[in-house]
Order: sequence, then C-alpha cells, then structure tokens
Amino acid sequence: MILIVDDDQAVVHSLGLLLKQAGFATTSAPDAQGTLAQLGHPDLKLVLQDMNFSRQTSGDEGLELLRRIKTERPELPVMLITAWGSIELAVKGMKAGASDFVTKPWQNDHLIQSVRTILNLAAGAPKNTARAISRDELDERYDFAGILGNEPSFLRILELAGRVAATDASVLITGESGTGKEVVAEAIHRNSPRREGPFVKVNLGAVPPTLFESEMFGHVRGAFTDAKRDRTGRFAAANGGTLLLDEIGDLDFRCQVKLLRVLQDRTFEPVGSNTTQKLDIRVVCATNRDLRQAVAEGSFREDLLYRINLITLGIPSLAERPGDIPLLASHFLARAAAAFGKSDASREISPEARNWLTAQAWPGNVRQLEHFLARTVLLASGSTLDLATCKRVLAMDQSDSGSGALPAVGSMTVDEVEKAMIEKSLQHHDGNISKAAESLGLSRAALYRRLEKYRIPT
Repeated sequence: MILIVDDDQAVVHSLGLLLKQAGFATTSAPDAQGTLAQLGHPDLKLVLQDMNFSRQTSGDEGLELLRRIKTERPELPVMLITAWGSIELAVKGMKAGASDFVTKPWQNDHLIQSVRTILNLAAGAPKNTARAISRDELDERYDFAGILGNEPSFLRILELAGRVAATDASVLITGESGTGKEVVAEAIHRNSPRREGPFVKVNLGAVPPTLFESEMFGHVRGAFTDAKRDRTGRFAAANGGTLLLDEIGDLDFRCQVKLLRVLQDRTFEPVGSNTTQKLDIRVVCATNRDLRQAVAEGSFREDLLYRINLITLGIPSLAERPGDIPLLASHFLARAAAAFGKSDASREISPEARNWLTAQAWPGNVRQLEHFLARTVLLASGSTLDLATCKRVLAMDQSDSGSGALPAVGSMTVDEVEKAMIEKSLQHHDGNISKAAESLGLSRAALYRRLEKYRIPT
C-alpha cells in the first residue's frame, strides 16, 4: 500500500487513480498528523509525500514530517513531490533520508517507473548481511561473464549490482581509473529487463560544451550551419535500453543543468526542433572523481548528484583486492597469447612471479595489469612466466616513463599527472607562485584553485 500525503485533493485523486491503474493500493493523508497516524499500518510500503501542507512554501513542514517518518519507520521509503523550481528543497529531503523525488508536473510513466524502482529496491534488500556470498552463488543468480574476482569486497559490489539490475534505479559507479567501471555497467544492463535494448556509452569528458546538446539530444537539418542532415542523439539512441554517462564528473557545469532537466522530466527536444520526445531509458553514470568534493568546490551540481546516485557502487582498487591478481594475470596471459597468435607463449605463472605480481601496487589497476601481462607475452620464452621476465618488463615500463614526457599508460590519471606537474613546477621555482603559474600556462588565480583542489601546501 502507498500513502499519498498532500492537502490538495485534486493531486490526491489524480495520483490515486494513476497508481490504481498501475496495480497499487493507496491511502491518503492531508497533513503530518494524519500521516503519523497511519505509519503503523502493516501493509504500508511507500510514502509519496508533498513538501507543503499549507500556504507556506518553505518546505519546512515537509522536511519535519520526513524526519519524523524516518525516526519511527527508518526502513520505510519516502518519495518526495516538489515543484521544479524547488529542486534545492528536494536535495535537502534526500539528505534527510528520502529515497527519490519527483517534480510537478510529473510524467505519469516516469512516476510509476520511479515507484516500482523504489519498491523493488526495498523488497530486494538483503535480510542477512552477516554471511558473505560466494562466487558460485553469484554466477547461479546473475550473468557476470567476463568479470573476474573472488575477493569478498568485490563480490559484495557484484551482488549489489545484480540486485539493482532488476530495477530502473539510477546507478553511480565510482572507482579509480582502470578498475572496470564500464564492465560493471555493461553487466548491470545485461542482467536487467532492458537487456534486449541498446547499451549506449558516451564519454562526457570528451564532449565539448558547445556540442553537448547536439551530441546528446541530436539535431534536425538546418539547425545550424553544419547541420546538413538530421542526427540522432545519444538519448534517443539509448531509448528502451541503458545509457552509460562515463566521466560525468568532467561534465561542464553549464551542461549539468540541461542534463538534470532531461533526467528529471524524461523528455527532450532535438536542437532546432519544437517536437518533444519522451525517453524510456535506464541511466548509469561513472566517474573516478569524488563528486561530493566537487560539489563542495562548486564544480558539480548537488541536485544532479542526488538525481544520479540512487544507488552507488564503489569499485575497489586492485590494491584492495590483491587475492584476485593471480586469477586476473592468468586470464590476461591467455588472452594476450591468443591475440598475438603465440601458441607457445607463457600459459602458467611461476610461484615467484605470482608472488611478485601480487605484491605490486598497480596504480593503474586492472587496466595496467592487463597491459603489463600483454608485454610479458611478447618478451617471454617458454611455457611459464618467470620472475626475470616480469622484472624485464617493469624495467622497460620505467624506462618508457622516465625517458619520455609522459608516464606509462594506465599508471596515472589526468588529475594525478596535473598534480605531479604542479608540484614539480613549484619545486623548480622555489615556491614562487607567479613563475610556476607562468611555466604551467595558468593565471595565478587558476593555479591557486588547483592548489586548493589538490591540497598542495605553498
């Protein structure tokens, strides 16, 4: 049963009819007192709550009611209803424990989809978290083909990914560069009801702000000078399936509000067109940045963060799952041997080499390990990968990163490279900010922003 909390009887009637047609039983309350009186109902599964119950529009009443609901029934999900102009109020509600929010006027299909998602997530919550799930159990329930790993920290993430795949919940996948965020996103799509639909990937960090609308929403012929034909945007291409927004933390701030509007309304208009198109997609986002820190720095919208991370999956680094390194190494050896057509290449790893591989830091994570093993296949002789070959490849990598201007591929992220170059420039100029900024091609203000971002002392 769903409890609708709103003092506007027209809204209550409209929502009640919509939910009834979708197969949900409903009840209603006009204010906080009526809501609290019904919290003890055993069949109550969700509260759909407006943020204002009187002529006041501050939302304080709604926030206070939300806090009281979460105090009395912390497991009961609450979905907020607010106006588009009050998104900031919805963000406060999400911080106070709300599961999701919908804006007025709502899209019927999207509202029902959100309700089903919240209910499915609540129903699928694990009842017993004490016992760790095994890899065999995971493989019986879900399709995680191509994803290797047995470490408990990694299996917990895969289990959560499998459970949320059955819903349409927005998922934010975080983790260091090279940890396999895109692979997990593909697995979520593969295990979802949308598996027969398209899986569309877009690297938002590579989309210039001036081309964002055309790339994401498409355009019609004649919309601008070079628009010689109609173009389908990424949202339309993903309709009926899953859209992966990779590197969302690098999205230009001005484009973030455009993305938020589409994710909220599930509608868009191609550039140059007045025709509104509806969306039926599942959105998965990925980033190697700390978005909460980006919000604090003012480079990422807080309302967008709460829209995209109904569920967050933090992929552990390879350093956090060292027990998986031998398994991954054996897999990458075999794959590289097949790719290079070397049937006589190393198929086994000596105990010394295995221990050495496990002890390495691998800052580039799985991607760096794969690259490293591919090079060993090209250099190794015999059927067993030994420690000497590993050290030869390491020496080559160190030589490559030392002789050229760039580090080895997969060993550092862009942010890490930028931080290292700033520190090197400051050291070279004995801490002189003006000279360091000039050598880096930055203004003093821009350099100070980066010093604060990377917490570099001066």
